[in-house]
Amino acid sequence: MTNMTYRDAVRLAMIEEMDRDQNVFIMGEDIGKYKGTFRVTDGLFERYCQEPRDWLVEPPHPEILDGVGRRVIDTPITEPGIVGMATGAAMTGLRPIVEMMTMSFSILALDQIINHAAKIHYMTGGQISVPLVIRGPGGAANQLSAQHSHSMEGWYAHVPGLKVVAPATPNCAKGMLKAAIRDDNPVIFTENPGLYSMKGDVSDDVDEIIPFGKARIAKEGKDISLIAYSRMVNVSLAAAELLAADGIDAEVVDVRSLLPLDTETIYNSVRKTHRAVVVYEDWKSGGFGAEIAARIAQDCFDDLDAPVGRVGGLNVPMPYARVLELQCIPNEQDVLAEVRKIG
Repeated sequence: MTNMTYRDAVRLAMIEEMDRDQNVFIMGEDIGKYKGTFRVTDGLFERYCQEPRDWLVEPPHPEILDGVGRRVIDTPITEPGIVGMATGAAMTGLRPIVEMMTMSFSILALDQIINHAAKIHYMTGGQISVPLVIRGPGGAANQLSAQHSHSMEGWYAHVPGLKVVAPATPNCAKGMLKAAIRDDNPVIFTENPGLYSMKGDVSDDVDEIIPFGKARIAKEGKDISLIAYSRMVNVSLAAAELLAADGIDAEVVDVRSLLPLDTETIYNSVRKTHRAVVVYEDWKSGGFGAEIAARIAQDCFDDLDAPVGRVGGLNVPMPYARVLELQCIPNEQDVLAEVRKIG
């Protein structure tokens, strides 16, 4: 195990997979010499672009996507074009990774993602696969304002044909990104910008992947289940420490895979503690946490001793002012208040 940041774990996963498979390449805005907005692609341009080419004139082909070709492609500012090209490349057998400068900008590419990438395998009767990864920062960072702070994972988890993951730790980020790159289906891989500097132990095994559809118990407990994903796992863990001071032993479930969703681990936790609070950064109304809460209420009704609680972001556009931004993002005090409310 090596201790590293979440950002470095994501980068290492891409390097290991690009070294392993010559069909893997990455494309996006400012990911080359600029190293990406959050510096996730630092060093990749120098490593994989020894022979620069003009990709607007000479499009990529399998025979030149090799160790001396150009496999880190800076694109124009056109999200629909980026995802459209990546989808076409994936259909021919390549394995593109699209970095969105922010997942908020993926809204511009919804037609390509939802109407094409997600449906081509189904609409061709399984004849064509789309091994495509769309990854980037999703959620609030620090004063990036309303148009750059969306949590998009719930929107995509609504769409059959996509896989959607939101890892909370550096080790999960590496293992799940490797799984995403090897998957033959389109994967939405969301990275909360508040996690990029978080450090943790990461596996040194280049072949170790973390499969989708399997939640993780981040902390065991017996009195209440705090169910979260992405950065809200850290918030839930902080809340669990505060609850422990009041004699409440909280269990924290890291969902990490939204589509497919591991309901078995979630339900087993709720059946043990008999209480649940779902914590998510997205707008509370209609966010993916509401789906988790609804499933618990429906399928674990006889096991619950209290209504299912929910803690989500305020239903307002994200303010620019830092003091207001912090009011919109769930924190451990919000979780404590919800736990105490449901009793």
